[in-house]
Amino acid sequence: MGDSSLTEKMDSLASDQEVVRRYLDRAEAPEQLPEAERRQLESQIRELMRVKNARLVAHYYTESSLQDLAEDSGGFVGDSLEMARFGRDCDADILMVAGVRFMGESAKILSPDKLVLMPTLEATCSLDIACPIERFASFCDEHGDRTVVVYANTSAAVKARSDWVVTSSIALDVVEHLMERGEKILWAPDKHLGAYIRKTTGADMLLWDAACIVHEEFKARGIEDMLSMYPAAAVLAHPESPDAVLEIADVVGSTTQIINAAKQLPNQDIIVATDQGIFHKLQQLSPGKRFIIAPTAGNDATCKSCAHCPWMAMNSLQALYASLLNETNEVEVESELAEQAMLPLKRMLEFAEKSKLGVKGKA
Repeated sequence: MGDSSLTEKMDSLASDQEVVRRYLDRAEAPEQLPEAERRQLESQIRELMRVKNARLVAHYYTESSLQDLAEDSGGFVGDSLEMARFGRDCDADILMVAGVRFMGESAKILSPDKLVLMPTLEATCSLDIACPIERFASFCDEHGDRTVVVYANTSAAVKARSDWVVTSSIALDVVEHLMERGEKILWAPDKHLGAYIRKTTGADMLLWDAACIVHEEFKARGIEDMLSMYPAAAVLAHPESPDAVLEIADVVGSTTQIINAAKQLPNQDIIVATDQGIFHKLQQLSPGKRFIIAPTAGNDATCKSCAHCPWMAMNSLQALYASLLNETNEVEVESELAEQAMLPLKRMLEFAEKSKLGVKGKA
């Protein structure tokens, strides 16, 4: 790489980091409501959903009250693709998506005829921010001999530019399939997940340079220190974490795989290296176990998240109620773009069905 190309890349990365910082400065956790007020608001939301034939789908990383409301009202809690597929298959007229922006877009792509709303359209993702379509498209053009595989944590426009969209649980199988066909891969956007796949499969993969601000904070040394305190603990890590963390982990997997492993492992103490929002579901399904959040980097430049996505935290009951009442914060994806983005999604779903694989993950 020449000096000018290296300078251009460094400038782009610096620009991405600045965008992330600006978003973080605006991302404030919602006010916690008194118990009586919260219950009243939940009752009002349930009635609105009944009248408007709406369903709430919430990600594992949103606050516990949203997860409970989704499940108690006939909605769904899971990863982004399963959220979108539930929305597609249910008979609702309105989908309320509690998560981040790309999740709302995925729901709209799979349910073009439904009204898709979010508590806030400001909730985004550092992986999405760091992979803008203009730069990504140019990168793909420069490496036209490679098959483009993108993680689901990307915009509709980036998905539309790809050959495959994958979740964290199916990515290894897809890459192995492409290897067998002799294909070289261009991977985006998460460099840690990409490096894990490349190391595991031995595939020829060119990686985009981006990372999740939550998972990148987990540190191997901190986990080793914690293991000295809980020597019988198992370590479960999401593959968006740095390689040194994954080397320590007993299980590396998607959100759903982490939840299943926690149920199946005999360990009573479990250290978890992923967003702490998942602890609500972990504790529900494994009530007799103790879950410990893996330590993060501390108060450095990015630790405003500290094991919890600041954009997931922007979802609140108050914002959900206002959005559903006024039918605001609609997620829109231009029809031609949605059709293009649906092609790589459909390719993954058909591959999963043919291979009898699940497609659940942190996506």
